[in-house]
Amino acid sequence: MSNVTTLYGDLSGVEFRTLYSNGKMDGCLVIEPNTLVTPYGSLVPQYEAEDMGRRTVKPLYFYKDGSLKSIALQSQTLLDTPVGTIPAELVTFHKSGSIKRIFPLDGKLSGFWSWKNEFALAEELSFNSPAGTLSAKIISLQFYESGALKSITLWPGQSLTLRTPLGEITARKGVAFYESGEIRSFEPLKKIDIPTPIGTITAYDNEPNGIHGDINSLQFSADGSIAALSTVDHAIEVLAADESRELFHPGVKNNVCGDERKVSVPMKVRFENKAVIFHDNPALSFKIEEYRFAVRKMDAKTKEPAYSCE
Repeated sequence: MSNVTTLYGDLSGVEFRTLYSNGKMDGCLVIEPNTLVTPYGSLVPQYEAEDMGRRTVKPLYFYKDGSLKSIALQSQTLLDTPVGTIPAELVTFHKSGSIKRIFPLDGKLSGFWSWKNEFALAEELSFNSPAGTLSAKIISLQFYESGALKSITLWPGQSLTLRTPLGEITARKGVAFYESGEIRSFEPLKKIDIPTPIGTITAYDNEPNGIHGDINSLQFSADGSIAALSTVDHAIEVLAADESRELFHPGVKNNVCGDERKVSVPMKVRFENKAVIFHDNPALSFKIEEYRFAVRKMDAKTKEPAYSCE
């Protein structure tokens, strides 16, 4: 156990220090109360787990120049952020010192403590955004170095109604913004018909478990045009000038519950450089002006493309 001097004050009760090659401290665990003086006020790093829901962590990490990289707080603390006052248990910072991510809760998920336990502790927050004032239970907010809001990650079951380039739409899971404030992506709560350069496609991702606020299936260019979407409802037939054709469609897999029902696997469709790209595979790219495209309905029962074109 030792004492360490930082840019934000002295730390006592320091254990398990790790160092950069220049001798500066990378991170540490503290077992005594300490107060660091930061641009966001006096912050007390976690020195003990008060309940079974909090993780025992190395609460402090620093950049190589000694500036604060992240801090897990002993108790939830109100911080003034670019979008309003937000309660925090974990905060990460850009090297410049501006907030990078803020987590109202920093729970320990285990067999004894599930996300539902954590969700029960979460409070609905109201905050400013480029889409107006929003209210929901959030997992985290992410910011650009400039302070502009970059993304919102929502708890399961939460939703936000947004003004989008397609009108007012309700989103789940997450929402991301360009630094200039335009919507970059969001996850639709319900199926939505999207006008695209090759026809109307129903956008929806039926298994967005890997999705967080930074990356969502319905994506926009900065000018508001559609950049990408996922669909389980449509297949797309690509017809070449020589009458050859290729069919791209959602996949199918067995239900994890073990019964005979099949589950659709979303097909990703991207619009980039006046071309259509399927499954995020550059080898499956087709120039829109060089091909014809037919959007087909998927059969809800067989999970196969229907024969009639729209």
